[in-house]
Amino acid sequence: GIRGQMTLSFDMTFLIVLLTGLYEPQTQREVVNCIAHPFEKHVARTNHFTDYAAAVNIVLTYYKCKDDWDDERSRKGYMAARMLKSKVDSIRGRYPEKVDGIASNLKRLSSLEQENEQNIDLMAGLFGNIMAEIFAWQPDEWEASLRKIGFFLGKFIYLMDAYDDVEKDSKDGSYNPFKELYKQEGFEEKVRQYLELIMSCCCRAFEVLPIIDNAEIMRNTLYAGVWAKYTRVTQERKKPETTGEGENKAAEKAAE
Repeated sequence: GIRGQMTLSFDMTFLIVLLTGLYEPQTQREVVNCIAHPFEKHVARTNHFTDYAAAVNIVLTYYKCKDDWDDERSRKGYMAARMLKSKVDSIRGRYPEKVDGIASNLKRLSSLEQENEQNIDLMAGLFGNIMAEIFAWQPDEWEASLRKIGFFLGKFIYLMDAYDDVEKDSKDGSYNPFKELYKQEGFEEKVRQYLELIMSCCCRAFEVLPIIDNAEIMRNTLYAGVWAKYTRVTQERKKPETTGEGENKAAEKAAE
């Protein structure tokens, strides 16, 4: 539906491709219009994993909006949460363990953020738990590997967002698990090493799975694609330094 399309993320799109490649379900191919391009026809492939990912994404969006209302009294968050609540109640009937797992971990995450918890591993691990629960489609021989992929990918996503926002959050006083580390020497290198360790664990878990269809696309995402945001942020942070160095050199030359 439209709400599923509006809330779809790259994370859940990756999950669809991953679970489809692993379990190889019957997939329907059709040409449709989508909300992003309503006047153009696009090829769409749907199966029960596309339905599952859309449902999970609505749940995640609902609790994010609810959290925005509870913490910041965001009217936009309040209206969005109200709009999605009936859908979430319906989804809870289909996936009660998934919804409860998402809700409980997000609640604890929000509580610790309000307490300004600076244990990076703890905070990232809570979002990792959420993604682990989402990725573990069913209790079978692949559950452990799927949980690992979700857990480490979740930690990476949480910390990548924190790394992106740490400058802004340090200035305006918003919560960020990197706030204390940001003050220390070697911050950039420490973050890079930590993120590399997390993604290496994620990639090792992925390579265990017997996936053939779209395996190279997923490898490209895990080994390269996830780093696009990191590269952008680090390059942007270097720009002021480069500009400053140029201005200093120009001033020195003029003084001479």
